[in-house]
Amino acid sequence: MKSKELSVDLRDRIVFRHRSGEGYKKMSAALKVLMSTVASIIWKWKKFGTTRTLPRVGRPARLSDRGRRALVREVTRNPMVTLTELQCCSMKRGEPSRRTTITAALHKSGLFGRVARQKPLLSKKHTTARLEFAKRHLKDSQTMRNKILWSDETKIELFGLNAKRHVWRKPGTAHHLANTIPTVKHGGGSIMLWGCFSAGGTGRLVRIEGKKNAAMYRDILDENMLQSTLDLRLGRRFIFQQDNDPKHTAKITKEWLRDNSVNVLEWPSQSPDLNPIEHLWRNLKLAVHRRCPSNLMELERFCKEE
Repeated sequence: MKSKELSVDLRDRIVFRHRSGEGYKKMSAALKVLMSTVASIIWKWKKFGTTRTLPRVGRPARLSDRGRRALVREVTRNPMVTLTELQCCSMKRGEPSRRTTITAALHKSGLFGRVARQKPLLSKKHTTARLEFAKRHLKDSQTMRNKILWSDETKIELFGLNAKRHVWRKPGTAHHLANTIPTVKHGGGSIMLWGCFSAGGTGRLVRIEGKKNAAMYRDILDENMLQSTLDLRLGRRFIFQQDNDPKHTAKITKEWLRDNSVNVLEWPSQSPDLNPIEHLWRNLKLAVHRRCPSNLMELERFCKEE
């Protein structure tokens, strides 16, 4: 606990004795003041020319610097530690443990609570492969990148977008129909889509009916992928990107790609985050969510319009 502040008179006497040539130890014994306090008062007088209490910026922090550093160490060591656990640690050290005090101390140190991002689980083999892939294509020209046709599949649920929406409402109206997002069990149905795009624009968007297999995927490529390259004017020497889904690497798929002289971009495993089409899928899902389709037919039509 912080001790009571020394009176102005006592502080002035310390400075007077110091100017008279008296030493710190002698002053400390005569005035019954800690030698460190004597040194602090003299340092303040030398720096600011006064012994009076200077104006403070805001309320003094309740948490000590030592306590704040301990919180920062704990959060750095375990970023997923909860605020309740931090409160317990602070109490054990005899420091203030209010949630607002701890949060303010962490904010002052540049640490903020955020929702953890989800990303693929990568082994050392996956990490090495992704790094080698990045190094191989680091110096690719823009002309070469413009010739890549990116592709992927995605599922869009009728009521299933897990996105937070903010509404302006009055107290007590949280459950009014206009202030809620409708949900149903199992998402209310969904559609599976295959799509592609390049630097020149979007290609065809196809709804996948039923369970997809290698034969169905080959037919999608045959009916839509080649036509998309013509629509986007990629030319005959385009590069086709697809992930390592078993249906994409099946024998009949490889034979079709070889027979049609399609140059396939090698793709490291566990790398959906490297595919720029993921940004398009998210924009599409957000646009569909805003329009709130009431059935799967409307959902499919909205997707193709977007």
